Amino acid sequence: MYDIIVIGGGSAGLTAGIYARRSNKTVLVIEKETFGGQITFSPCVENIPGFTSLSGNEFAEKLTEQAIFQGVEFEFGHVDHVEKAVIKLTEEAAEEAEGKHSRFLVTTEEGGSFEGRSVILATGAKHRKLGLPREEEFIGNGISFCAVCDGAFYKDQTVGVVGGGNSALVEAVLLADLVKKLYIFQDMPTLTADAKLVDSLLSHDNVEVLTNCRVTGYLGEEEFSGVTVRTKDGNEQQFDLSGLFIAIGLVPQNEAFSNVIELDGRGYAASGEDVKTKTPGVFVAGDCRAKRIRQVTTAASDGAVAALQAVDFLEGRA
Repeated sequence: MYDIIVIGGGSAGLTAGIYARRSNKTVLVIEKETFGGQITFSPCVENIPGFTSLSGNEFAEKLTEQAIFQGVEFEFGHVDHVEKAVIKLTEEAAEEAEGKHSRFLVTTEEGGSFEGRSVILATGAKHRKLGLPREEEFIGNGISFCAVCDGAFYKDQTVGVVGGGNSALVEAVLLADLVKKLYIFQDMPTLTADAKLVDSLLSHDNVEVLTNCRVTGYLGEEEFSGVTVRTKDGNEQQFDLSGLFIAIGLVPQNEAFSNVIELDGRGYAASGEDVKTKTPGVFVAGDCRAKRIRQVTTAASDGAVAALQAVDFLEGRA
């Protein structure tokens, strides 16, 4: 039985583990893929306080090492269910116990089963991808999802952005101030972002918007060098690019936990800055939560808040 089980080993989950251990709670972090999360896709990160520059992998390693040093335990597995165990107590005992006798059962697709007195969901949100051949190979090596993280590497070069909504144009406006030429590839007849964002983007002379088109393939042998694009009439055209930013939405990893948390219309955990959920003892942190800004620093902030909220719950202060 663990005091806190953290589901997800990204920046939010690992930070939660560190804070919980510093409060002398037993912690298990369960991760299904890579410890560090989305940050590992960034070849160079320059917006983390205390570091002038480091790769996403380096940051993930340092964060994992810190969690290990604090005594966090780790398990690889794909969590597919969380449920609250029923514990029979007298009414008087229940009032006295508060969170001390809560119990959650966490199971994985691999057959693992773990018990915790509280749970922090830090499952993150995956960037929606195009699903084209060699995409995974080029992510972090020409293909990016974050202009704030990686835009500076393409200063005075030619890049593309896939997408025409608000998220895509926020990325595009930032890039337009850095690059020599910027192509926008939108598969709809018009850009769907807010009018102010569209006006801001089109005020740049180095921007070319292509609508009713779809990216169909990636160019390059050992390194990414561009894309092929099919227009509405079926013609294909090649674009030589140094980098491509994909901004067609995020996919939160929350569906399996809808029994213990509320989801908004897009599938994000409907929780505020206090990171609490409808189930006492269950908290959310990071990109899986409904929020406006998703950065490594805001994920870490959520992790710290979630851990301290869990500690308060366990000690009867929440």
